[in-house]
Amino acid sequence: MHVIVVGAGIIGLSTAWNLRRRGVSVTIIDPAPAMGASHAAAGMLAPAAEVVWGQSPLYPLMRASADLYPDFAAELAAASGHDLGYSSAETFVCAGDRADLASLRELIDLQRAAGFDVSLVPGSRARDLEPALSPGVCGAVTIPGDHSIDPRRLTGALLAVLGDAVVRARVTGLLSQADRTVGVELEDGTRLQADQVVVAAGGSCNDISGVPALPLRQVWGEVIRLRAPETLTPLLTRTIRGLVKGRPVYVVPRPDGELVLGATSREDGRSGINAGGVHQLLRDAERLVPAILEAEITDITTRARPGSPDDVPIIGRIDPGCVVSTGFFRHGILLAPLGANLTADLACGSETLAGPPGTLAAVAPDRFTEAAHAQQLQTTPNEMFQQPTGSRL
Repeated sequence: MHVIVVGAGIIGLSTAWNLRRRGVSVTIIDPAPAMGASHAAAGMLAPAAEVVWGQSPLYPLMRASADLYPDFAAELAAASGHDLGYSSAETFVCAGDRADLASLRELIDLQRAAGFDVSLVPGSRARDLEPALSPGVCGAVTIPGDHSIDPRRLTGALLAVLGDAVVRARVTGLLSQADRTVGVELEDGTRLQADQVVVAAGGSCNDISGVPALPLRQVWGEVIRLRAPETLTPLLTRTIRGLVKGRPVYVVPRPDGELVLGATSREDGRSGINAGGVHQLLRDAERLVPAILEAEITDITTRARPGSPDDVPIIGRIDPGCVVSTGFFRHGILLAPLGANLTADLACGSETLAGPPGTLAAVAPDRFTEAAHAQQLQTTPNEMFQQPTGSRL
């Protein structure tokens, strides 16, 4: 069996690696492998901290994928010989003021209802554990199950294990025979045949002829990478997320001393670095971690994350020869193990599919039609919070 994977971001690469481990021959095609949204991502593996109102279908998916991560990371590190920058340190979500603390208290109830282990501690206790936190931090939610990984190291390891299966080229269209995808056409006119095609090209999926129009939107954001002076290293030992006047901000420390600061979110279609976004990040980060301004900026990146209307991924078969896997928004790194599993299952025609009950319906490409939406509204809350079963790597 031969599968062509279109797109070499975290989803395309992890899917290709999953397929290869099943004995499938793979070709991955991308003009700039691992240089899209995955290149900018901070790499928070944070199923609890990412719980927000109105996105209940995401909760079991995030939990299931987080449960897969330790084995996923360990096996990739062993196969590639690369250090992935994986950290099992807990996450703090800090409140910049009393109003932010009230918002965190409300969110704790939702996180606990979704089955996550979270605790609220006073600001003084948080500063005991992380002395770099500002005296103005008036409380923090501790989340022991939210960890982090370095996406650039992660995609680098995947590129290493996939080797010459990665082709630097642009796919412009799908080849079809009798309503079935049978391959792809490249920008230079080259045509490549395959038993199955996986389209995992992020926000560029709609630029490929033959792919049905998908309801994707591009959500841009700035990410700043910094390095603290030796006298302050390590500045932090845990991921610090927070609310500052209602705005989210995070600082992710890497094991090698790097700090990753985000996250802005805009849908203005502008691909350049936004000065206001950079200013906002530094201002809000200083409110939580004042010494961040002592650090040296080493990199500022902006990329577009592919989002769906409900912020849940779009994974499913669009014809007998093609599967799409996109729309992961800000959850691509976290959902990579589960997304790769499910996408590979679909491409291989597996009888059992990865994920908790209801996963395939939750991520189906056609769920935005009127009939599908009406059926989703009939889903009971208990079904949304079912524990993951049968997930496998």
